[in-house]
Amino acid sequence: MPAHPDSSSLLAMEVLQQFRLIYGSLRQYFRLVEERCGLPGSQMWVLQEVRRRPEIGISDLAVRIGVHQSTCSLLVDKLVAQGCLTKKRHSADQRRVGLCLAPNGLTALAALPGPAEGILPQALAELPEVALKTLHINLDALIQQLPGKDASYAGTPLADQVGSVDGENS
Repeated sequence: MPAHPDSSSLLAMEVLQQFRLIYGSLRQYFRLVEERCGLPGSQMWVLQEVRRRPEIGISDLAVRIGVHQSTCSLLVDKLVAQGCLTKKRHSADQRRVGLCLAPNGLTALAALPGPAEGILPQALAELPEVALKTLHINLDALIQQLPGKDASYAGTPLADQVGSVDGENS
């Protein structure tokens, strides 16, 4: 007689499937972004933030996209080399360097199929606050159970974690 999984095992499997659905949806979205725009999602997010805040500095930009300043500098340098961004002296303070969109950046942004930061931040922002707080508490409990967890992933854009069209990260 086959063994039947208990309700706890079934529930754990359903939650696992929810994570698979989220992860797969993120991969699919970021592939679409890269196919349409020619740039990975993390670089598109940088461009989007520069469009929102012309002449933003790298430190402020790093805070806006939730990454370390050195990671942000690398993203910006790639975008400058590709003709998507330019650096110029800040109009209000000539000692500061601000970022501006260049023609290739404008072209990439015009092709963006949705939010550059991805579909998960948008979905989270649309949750009621009580649901978001509950999710935060429960995800924290789950993270505490993960062996070998690496907190450095918290500062890596999701687009860089779920893989890209050309070079899969998984």
